[in-house]
Order: sequence, then structure tokens, then C-alpha cells
Amino acid sequence: MPDGALPNGAAPPPPADGPRTLEDLYREHRMRFVRLAILLVDDPATAEDVVQEAFTGLHRHWSRLRDENAALGYLRTAVVNGSRSVLRRRRTAREYTPPHTADARSAESLAMLSAEHQAVVSALGQLPRRQREVLVLRYYGGLSEAEIADATGISRGTVKSTASRGLDAISKIVGGTP
Repeated sequence: MPDGALPNGAAPPPPADGPRTLEDLYREHRMRFVRLAILLVDDPATAEDVVQEAFTGLHRHWSRLRDENAALGYLRTAVVNGSRSVLRRRRTAREYTPPHTADARSAESLAMLSAEHQAVVSALGQLPRRQREVLVLRYYGGLSEAEIADATGISRGTVKSTASRGLDAISKIVGGTP
């Protein structure tokens, strides 16, 4: 065992009277920030990336740092802002529709669907955009109401009411009632 190393393989804490380094902050606070980012972006790998970017940004500004509390505040803000950016990029990607795409499905894809499934897919195409998005994200994407609200930029209550109206409309279209 190297001199000064702890039995569990961890490095010893810095001297109480010495200045804290970026490495000390990383070792002591990284996992707390990763847990925060996981709660925000709901993906461990993305959360790790967000935290790594936050520490990279802190490294760039390390010479202008006032104190350790300022560093932790900087990191917290950077993790939250980085997570928001990730969520914005996700929402943009989900809402992206390639230009010049036809709304009609190919004959091959329709032939592979059951008649009931075809009726539901056809009914989805007749719904207003927001109802269609909410239902597709919920039932085909498997997202929760909160995730749909985040992805579409609407409230959870609006997600619930939009889904309810969309399901009613599909039921009427597929059932043939006006």
C-alpha cells in the first residue's frame, strides 16, 4: 500500500490548513452532482457528461475562483443549466419533422399492421397535432405525463386533458360514432 493511502484505496483528504484543489472538489462532490443531473435528465450516461462539462468549465475559470463555496455554486448552476440544455435538445429532436415528408404511410408498412392497428394509426393521423403528439409519446414512446409535459413544453394538466380528448376522438373515429 503506498504511503498515505487509505485501506479502501481512496486518497487521503487534503490537509485541513491547505488550499483545496479542483481534484479535491471532484473527488468529494462529483457523485452528488451526478445524482442531481440524473434526476434532471433521467439518464446516467448523459448525467455523467453534464457533470464532466461542469467540472471542465470550472477548470477553465479556476484562477478567478473566490472560494470553495463559489466553486460549488458554480458547479450546481452549471449542472442545472447543462441539464436544461440536454432537455431542450431532446425536445427539439422529438419535435423535428424532416422537410418534404409525406403524411401517407407506405403500403408495406400498412400491410404489416393488423386491421385494428391500422384503424388506430389512421385515426391518429386525423387528430390535431398536440393530441397526436401526446398520445404517441404516451402510448408508443412510453413516457410519463411529467416527461411528456417536459418534452412538449405544456403543463401536466394540459397533458392529461389533451390525452383524454385525443382518446375520445380516436374512439369515435375508430368506432364510427360522430
